[in-house]
Amino acid sequence: MANEQLIELNVTGMHCNNCAMSIHKLLEKRGLQNVFVDFASEEVKFSTPDEGTLPGVIKDIEGLGFKVVDDINTHTEHFYEKVESKFIFALVFTVPLLLHMVFPWHLLHHPIVQLFLCLPVFLLGCWHFGKSAINSIKGGVPNMDVLIFVGSSSAFVYSLIGTLQHLGADYLFYETCATIITLVLLGNVFEKRSVSQTTSAVKDLIKIQKVSARRILNGEIQNISASEVRPGDTLQVNEGDKIPVDGEILSGNASVDESMLTGESIPVEKEKYATVIGGTIVQHGNFQMLATKVGSNTVLSQIIDLMKKAQAAKPPVQKLGDKVAAIFVPAVIAISLLTFILSYWVFSITFQDALMHAIAVLVISCPCAMGLATPTAVMVGLGRAAKNGILIKGGDTIEAVAGAKYVVFDKTGTLTTGKFRISEIKVETTDDIETIRGIILSIEERSNHPIALSLVTELKSLPLKKIILKTVSEQKGLGMRAEDVDGNSYFLGSGKDVKGTDFNLFLYQNQKLLAQISIEDEIKPEAARLVSQLKKMGVVPILLSGDRQSKCLQVAQTIGIDKVHYEQLPEQKLDIIDMYKKKGKTIMIGDGINDAPALTQADVGVSMNDASQVAIQSAKVVLLNADLHSVVNFLQISRHTLITIKQNLFWAFAYNVVAIPIAAIGLLNPMVGAFAMAFSDVVVIGNSLRLKRKKLS
Repeated sequence: MANEQLIELNVTGMHCNNCAMSIHKLLEKRGLQNVFVDFASEEVKFSTPDEGTLPGVIKDIEGLGFKVVDDINTHTEHFYEKVESKFIFALVFTVPLLLHMVFPWHLLHHPIVQLFLCLPVFLLGCWHFGKSAINSIKGGVPNMDVLIFVGSSSAFVYSLIGTLQHLGADYLFYETCATIITLVLLGNVFEKRSVSQTTSAVKDLIKIQKVSARRILNGEIQNISASEVRPGDTLQVNEGDKIPVDGEILSGNASVDESMLTGESIPVEKEKYATVIGGTIVQHGNFQMLATKVGSNTVLSQIIDLMKKAQAAKPPVQKLGDKVAAIFVPAVIAISLLTFILSYWVFSITFQDALMHAIAVLVISCPCAMGLATPTAVMVGLGRAAKNGILIKGGDTIEAVAGAKYVVFDKTGTLTTGKFRISEIKVETTDDIETIRGIILSIEERSNHPIALSLVTELKSLPLKKIILKTVSEQKGLGMRAEDVDGNSYFLGSGKDVKGTDFNLFLYQNQKLLAQISIEDEIKPEAARLVSQLKKMGVVPILLSGDRQSKCLQVAQTIGIDKVHYEQLPEQKLDIIDMYKKKGKTIMIGDGINDAPALTQADVGVSMNDASQVAIQSAKVVLLNADLHSVVNFLQISRHTLITIKQNLFWAFAYNVVAIPIAAIGLLNPMVGAFAMAFSDVVVIGNSLRLKRKKLS
């Protein structure tokens, strides 16, 4: 089988979930795999073994009334393509038509004058709504434009027959036709602007990427785009600059604002060998850096990709809305026809009134509100979380978190600072303390574990005698094994066979105990407050650690955790997570390195690690700062996002349940119906936008 290629297209013209479903169904009919369509970011992705089919796919997508462009960020619409321009054009002709209902000007009452005023608006409606409506029917997913097109066309054709047959003013509904089109276009204007606000978080991050760089080559500085930087390039970064890519400082020092990543406004001091992240801002100082990660490999690019995927991930609560929206248009057309038949033939209502009732049913209906209810709320919620240094990987995650019953914490680096110090080294052999320190340093230098990093920092400042190691391997949850050039084997890690001691680590040489090491870790000052807040929210906090019983119980007692599981190996942690999952939704919060399996096993894994590759891959949520209050923010944002989704769906369903029967029995004028329909989706989006500034409780 040929290797499948991932194709990414930028498609303009999608304004709701129904539009996205039309393209999705079209691509599936063509046999394409891994289809992904996001109306908000205007992205379409799919896999195909034959790139030769791409021109045909693009032609089919554009046949549905959409447009494929090279770059969504640089694409500019022509004046006549903008929905704002179409609305103003329609408004110019619609206003005189409406004035005849207010002023007794004879000219405006003339059927031919009304026809010529309505005709440009009707032709615009055929171009804007008609093409999309017809092609959506061909694609098998009729969209809202079908309802608008049928409703406005019915009013126009009926009025045209009345004009040609000189049937009088009772048969003229040109203002109804024009007003329907104009008001729906107005709704589209508001909708377009509102949806752009819900996607602002991703757009803001993309803007951060568009920076220039100063590359040092042969002693000279070249000004280039960040996209031209390659790994290994040396870059000059000055005060006020955005750091163009990820890298390491070669010389110099600076204060760097990393709030776009962590939400923390306090600048971080950086000096030689420090890691810097592309997109962060140098507030003071300057430095030269080595570019290590560029393009799609940078932390910022990974975050943008993560957020795009998250916005497209549908929570289970959306499934009902999607199912209803998919069958909504055919159902409304059937109700409209039934309304006309019952009104005219059963209840003997005049033909004109029966037709108006049927048109009112068409234009009052709004499947877009149901399609927009969930994704807009999810996008705003994800955006607010991202600005607080919280990366949530999807709407499905939000719903799982909102109903969480248990929060399971790892201890080291999560509830504690992760900054360790050696309180005592007890030597068990004749080896001197400097040799023991040297062995520990040589082994721990090869590990990225928080304990190892802290010990290395401390030991480097003490007298020691290093050894040369030939091999080093890490056993997750146990410790480090090593072999020196003389063939001696070492193990440095936990030793559960040593009972009745407060020592944490044990150093063995050739299976003989060399030393016991006692280390201390500081509890984060905000940990107790977090536990208290979780209990008030009805969530049960649990401590799950591989550390010794005495250390775990001490931390748990200090911060108020009642349920404690200590001395657990990685596989044992999985069993405990499974046990709690059977009782209710379970969140696991860890450092993203040693806890990767447990993070994956939980309903929702939350990593406290600072945007490491492991964290982004293992956890469904990444907290980019070390502040434990982010956990509460995360839970609150998730709960309020889910509340907003439910409010939106209720409004969308209730609106149609109430409005359609009112229109069917003739209590709603089609023009009023068009006005209400045009703003129903704006109301839904507006409710979602409240999440941006809503006070969370």
